[in-house]
Amino acid sequence: MTISVLARRDELKVGHTGLYIDGRWRDASDGRVWTHVHPATNEEISTFAIGSAADVDEAVTAARRAFDEGPWPRMRARDRIRAVQGIAELIREHREELAALQTLGNAMPITMSRSYGVSGDIAADLFDHFAGWIDKLTGRTYPTYTGQDMQFLSFREPVGVVAAIIPWNAPLLQFANKVAPALAAGCTVVIKPSEYAALAPLRLAQLIDDAGLPPGVFNCVPGPGDPTGEALISHPGVDKISFTGSRAVGKHIQAVAAQTLKRVTLELGGKSAALVFERADVAKAAHAVASRVAMGLSGQVCSSQTRAVVQRSVYDEFLQAVLDAVADVRFGDPFDPATTSAPMINPVQRDKVLRYIRTAEEEGARRLVGGEAPDGELACGNWVTPAVFAEVDNRMTLAQEEVFGPVLAVIPVDDEDEAIRVANDSSYGLSAGVYTDDVAQALRVSRALRTGTVGVNAYAFLPNAPFGGYKESGLGREGGIEGIESMLETKTVMIDLAR
Repeated sequence: MTISVLARRDELKVGHTGLYIDGRWRDASDGRVWTHVHPATNEEISTFAIGSAADVDEAVTAARRAFDEGPWPRMRARDRIRAVQGIAELIREHREELAALQTLGNAMPITMSRSYGVSGDIAADLFDHFAGWIDKLTGRTYPTYTGQDMQFLSFREPVGVVAAIIPWNAPLLQFANKVAPALAAGCTVVIKPSEYAALAPLRLAQLIDDAGLPPGVFNCVPGPGDPTGEALISHPGVDKISFTGSRAVGKHIQAVAAQTLKRVTLELGGKSAALVFERADVAKAAHAVASRVAMGLSGQVCSSQTRAVVQRSVYDEFLQAVLDAVADVRFGDPFDPATTSAPMINPVQRDKVLRYIRTAEEEGARRLVGGEAPDGELACGNWVTPAVFAEVDNRMTLAQEEVFGPVLAVIPVDDEDEAIRVANDSSYGLSAGVYTDDVAQALRVSRALRTGTVGVNAYAFLPNAPFGGYKESGLGREGGIEGIESMLETKTVMIDLAR
């Protein structure tokens, strides 16, 4: 098996890309570029400009001017609806190209990149969904409360300039999750894609340029956390920060934002539990859990159910079914439909995952399979074979910290109450899975879990449903009405009617 992605680079005509600021493309002010390296092979694929603090300042200044002086926040609902829907139409026209660029960026298997939950299709639907809210963002009138002859009413207004910072693992979905509600609300945007997967977001920026928004309404400045991200989150011209990424960076952003009381939405990490009960279809549950950890992005998803909390009566059956599912993993060229799983995004993450695996063994967990960097033709990439650990105690490092890799901790419990206690014994609270054929149990357990989303025998992302976390998994929600409300302020107006 010989892996090469350079041919796809030529086929997609991926050349050097600049920064998009104030309606035009240009190189970074200091000339800095990032060379994109493909995770499956560590081949150099393309280059793009990365923003300096001066570039970020120019982008925020353009967004500030477009918000304070430009037509976008004051545009008639009908015209803004058509503009946002126009972006959705362009995304659909280029869905195949966007899927390929996403795979070229982060090595997501092409079959996954085309699947609804992370593809151009859901990105387009997010723009359509939020376009539908534009003419429904109404305020309220309030009844007279005292003897004063006054009329109280409220307005919903855009929050202002939004700094959108997205991760590398699902760039099409994350781009739309932040940009679509911001534009629909009447905000202006500066987005910072991850330097590890900027190819698809930069193409989306080109499509938005084609859509013809007024200059400064949308700006795209890729780059690393320092200096690009730091300059963006600390800029006094930014009103709102919407960030998806690690807990550590989220805490830093919240601290920086507090200095000027910027509004924040933080979608952070997770250590999500899959609760498998004796009344579940155990084989189906095992396949679902294994697929989220070992297939697709190989556990590099914040909502991956990396803790399996399994009732003892079906524990051995579950373990065997997980091992059977993991055996179906196929590494290779991510553009080959037979490839099921991605490498780690870079060598640093690969080595971090391998350290977690060593620590788990040192703490007494029993590794049943995987947890190695393969040799041979795969050695040039950042691959880690999926690891399954049995006899895990929930106090172990493996059960408490987010590994962000293909590592599953399987924890035995006696009953429902213990399963809930173990699942909730985490500083995270992003998502969970409940596997049972007992509807009453499913509802009872779902209500008891301290987590932002719960999937019962299935899990999916939809544009019209909110997503976000409890506890240290973040603040606020994306998707649905909650997603656009996070981009709005409420203004109350009091009118003296006695005059």
